[in-house]
Amino acid sequence: MKKMKAMQIPAAGEKMQLVEVPVPQPAEGQVLLRVEACGVCNGDSMAMGGAASAYPRIPGHEVIGIVDELGAGASKWKIGERVGIGWNGGHSHVTGLTMDGGYAEYMVAYEDSLSSIPNEISVMEAAPLMCAGETTFSAIKNSKARPGDLVAIQGIGGLGHLAVQFASKAGYRTVAISRGNDKEALARELGAHHYIDSEQEDPAEALQALGGAKVILATAPNAKAISSLINGLGQDSELIIVAGSTDPLELSAMDFLKGPNTVKGTFTGGPKEIQATINFSILTDTRPLIESYPLDRASEAYDKMMSASTRFRAVLNISE
Repeated sequence: MKKMKAMQIPAAGEKMQLVEVPVPQPAEGQVLLRVEACGVCNGDSMAMGGAASAYPRIPGHEVIGIVDELGAGASKWKIGERVGIGWNGGHSHVTGLTMDGGYAEYMVAYEDSLSSIPNEISVMEAAPLMCAGETTFSAIKNSKARPGDLVAIQGIGGLGHLAVQFASKAGYRTVAISRGNDKEALARELGAHHYIDSEQEDPAEALQALGGAKVILATAPNAKAISSLINGLGQDSELIIVAGSTDPLELSAMDFLKGPNTVKGTFTGGPKEIQATINFSILTDTRPLIESYPLDRASEAYDKMMSASTRFRAVLNISE
């Protein structure tokens, strides 16, 4: 029986371990992927914390791989094609949560949950686009903003540094909001037209001075900071939250009557949305800034991501 290396969570709440397990076999409608790269995402903490459907579990939902074997009835992909999969594993599954994910040399996936990954983008740069990239891209794409409108990105981290690029390259007047001035040069390099240092000025007031934002995308999980941003919106505008935080927002009815404005959250999509993200990223040369780790250092990469000290996305290089 063919074996593979994988980082596996033995039980809920336990740390990952490097193990050697049998290579999984694709069932009907599935394919076997030889994993090349897997992004390390905050969503992986759900499997670490006990939310997986069963243990042991292999996490990882920002996966790029090569189709290595076809299951019965699988005909959408050919052996040797490069594909990607995100959070939505298809057939009511969540990649890395209810089915094993990409912290491994191989994984199985439903063929209709996959997106094509052209050679114009590297596997390492494509991996974060499966979740972080798609989430921010779709949030902006489906927002009320139109080319030329003012779009503000709160937080210049793993999500925000991609959102700034997407907004700027889609034709929006882009504002980056972060604490301190240490990220201003990078934000402008990524395409931001304006930079607001939230330690030096009130972001809402600064946005109003620019005419009011049509859309504010909140990518940093700070409920107090997010709540205050609603006052930076213009007329008939929206605050879109993609940052995961369990803290309650501090909003009143009057905050909504001033606009009228909308506050909403959004979550990652499926293969259709991922494909659109990949296509746009290639067309506009949008790329994540990444740190590369080998598979056996996945725990280190995960811990660094959870402490928000990664600049800006951690990716496991499994093909080497």
